[in-house]
Amino acid sequence: MDPRIEKLADVLVNYSCKVKKNEKVMVECYGASPYPLIKAVIKEVYKAGGLPFYTLKETAISREIIKNCTDEQLNFMADIDLGEMKGMDAYIGIRAYDNINELSDLPMEKISQYLKGYSEIVADWRVENTKWVVLRYPNNSMAQLANTSLECFEDFYFNVCNLDYGKMSEAMDNLVRLMEKTDTVKIIGPETDLVFSIKGIPVIKCDGENNIPDGEVFTAPVRESVNGVISFNIPQVEHGVTYENIKYVFENGKIVEAASTSETEKLNSFLDTDEGSRYTGEFAIGVNPYITKPMKDALFDEKIAGSFHLTPGKCYDEASNGNKSAIHWDMICVQTPEYGGGEIYFDNVLVRKDGLFVIPELECLNPENLK
Repeated sequence: MDPRIEKLADVLVNYSCKVKKNEKVMVECYGASPYPLIKAVIKEVYKAGGLPFYTLKETAISREIIKNCTDEQLNFMADIDLGEMKGMDAYIGIRAYDNINELSDLPMEKISQYLKGYSEIVADWRVENTKWVVLRYPNNSMAQLANTSLECFEDFYFNVCNLDYGKMSEAMDNLVRLMEKTDTVKIIGPETDLVFSIKGIPVIKCDGENNIPDGEVFTAPVRESVNGVISFNIPQVEHGVTYENIKYVFENGKIVEAASTSETEKLNSFLDTDEGSRYTGEFAIGVNPYITKPMKDALFDEKIAGSFHLTPGKCYDEASNGNKSAIHWDMICVQTPEYGGGEIYFDNVLVRKDGLFVIPELECLNPENLK
């Protein structure tokens, strides 16, 4: 057993989920490559006195279900899986997709039907009622997305995932306190001039408890306060579709124009999932020092040091702005010089320029101070 896998299993069970004696833990896995991690997690759950359970899934099989699914079928599936989830105290979700584009040719109306009728029902209950953490696992598909060898990607992956989250957590506190006092956020960059309020919305630090890798501080815009234009400068992948150079125009919180240099029709179809999908549910700042470039996987890309993300769709309960939707799409923009730079202002005070924090109390979050 690779000792790095054993260390990661320890982080998941004892740091992220804090498994206690007799707690039931569901380990859910997409793909076959993470089997060594599943075994290590089960061992750690037993060591902690917990009771492990597991379920294995495959996106290619899910695709066949989604193609011709009915509402009755999805409701029955949701009842089965929700009944099982309601018996769990903790959830560890491991994702190792062989092909991130597996769902790309499905009609958006079938994807939306599946989201609303099944997956969001189970996921929402799990998020609200269990201790949980989700992560990716390094495989050849992810190495290809990162344009590197599997061995090189594994080294990167374990550096990212096994960093000192306690140190990161402490460094995040100053940013949390500043955002809690902030009313207006302004974001400037290439083809971007956006303003919104975060006044009165809770601010949450993500320090390894729910995502591995982790490294973001998030809140939500006041629902109707978002105005201006924003351009996302890295590829955004959602349900197997890759969108390039997405640009939004906001008026009073709502996306009134949406365009992409690829798949504009699909983009607008997805944003029309429901009433809340053209409003935002999250704004976050990424700070993981080991993630410096995108790899078409939002769980990594949204943590890029020097990035931020804005999320069409539902908000999280712990930082609620009241927006409800079946979708939650973290869309990332990188503001380091390599990607065109940019600035973030809190109440007209410059706090980050070209990906680096420029006020003394936040310099502890710059990459050289977190490694």
